[in-house]
Order: sequence, then C-alpha cells, then structure tokens
Amino acid sequence: MGFMDDLKKLTKPYTEDDDDFDEFDDDARPSRPSRSSSAPKPSYNTSFDLDSDDFSATGSTKTAAEAIAAATGGDLLELEPAEPYTSADLDYNNADSRVSREHDDETLRDVALKTTTADNWADYDTVYIGYPIWWGIAAWPVDTFVKANDFTGKTVIPFCTSASSGIGESGAQLAALAGTGDWQEGQRFPSAVTQQEVTDWVKSLGK
Repeated sequence: MGFMDDLKKLTKPYTEDDDDFDEFDDDARPSRPSRSSSAPKPSYNTSFDLDSDDFSATGSTKTAAEAIAAATGGDLLELEPAEPYTSADLDYNNADSRVSREHDDETLRDVALKTTTADNWADYDTVYIGYPIWWGIAAWPVDTFVKANDFTGKTVIPFCTSASSGIGESGAQLAALAGTGDWQEGQRFPSAVTQQEVTDWVKSLGK
C-alpha cells in the first residue's frame, strides 16, 4: 500500500465553520513501509503511526501521519474498511447516507476493517493514532482498531485533524475503549497543517 491515489472530492461541499462534522476524504491510501530485514528497529526507537485517511476530506490526516513517521522513523498502518466508504456514503447532508445512519444509530458503528493487526505489534512502545473528527468524536472506524489491540506497556498519543473542531474528549474516549496503555494528551491539527508544524510538535514531546 502506498499514498498512491488522487484525492477524491465529495459530492457535497462543507464549510470551515462546520463544527459538528469535519471534512472527510476518500483519498490516498497510506502504506506501511517495509522494514529492513537486516536491521530491525528497537522498540524504544519505534513509533507506530495509525492513519485513517479514508475519513477526512483534505488529506490533512495523511499529511500529519507522514510527518510523524518522518520525524520518528516510525511505520505507517492504514485502516481500510472491509466495505469501503464511497463519496455518497460520506454525504453527511443526506440523512440516509451510510455515515449519517451510522451517526444516528451507534449499533451501526462497528465498522469491520481489512486488518486490525499491525505486524510486530509487540515491538512498538509508542503508538500515534490519527483520525479526523466526525461530529465531535474520533471517526468511528478507528474504534475497531483500538478495541482489537492490547496497548499494555505502550505510550499512546492521539492526534486529530479538523477544520475547526477541537480534539475534545476523543482521545479519552478511545483510551476508555482500549482499556490498556498509557494514553497521553492528544493534539489537534488544522486542515491546512504543514509538515513543519507536526515535526515541531513531535520534537516537543521528546519521543
């Protein structure tokens, strides 16, 4: 997998002032770069970056995840729904769209993923989990990954992207779902986030 696909525009516009529902995109697929077989990374120097860019509209989550990976030397894992979201699915102005129905009925939010397991998961001691904000919370396909993995002994750092909404309680809600791990205070990045802004944030963490 790689960041290969062109950004797809949604059928409905959105505004920067939409605090209830932030942008989606069905854009480029981030990849997990292959590791060097001759020199595996020690866990204390490795970060696992989780990007959920299927669910943001501007590619900002991808931008942030790539910058974190570059700054930490970490790997990237994409979350891909087993049933991919289409532009019509993501039309939150349509009360009958998939994402609107999932929003209205929490029982529909258990979104199956193509994979919920990262290779060599035990080797990682720091995990960055990135997601767009949907209606004030983390895009719920991320929940599936969080619930499926054991974060015991890992430092978990959430980050989100949005046009205007803050990170709110999204990180704390994911921590509650996980039930394990040392979850840190998260960071919100704007839709127009730059690589330098993310790099500076990572450096400030001392990770």
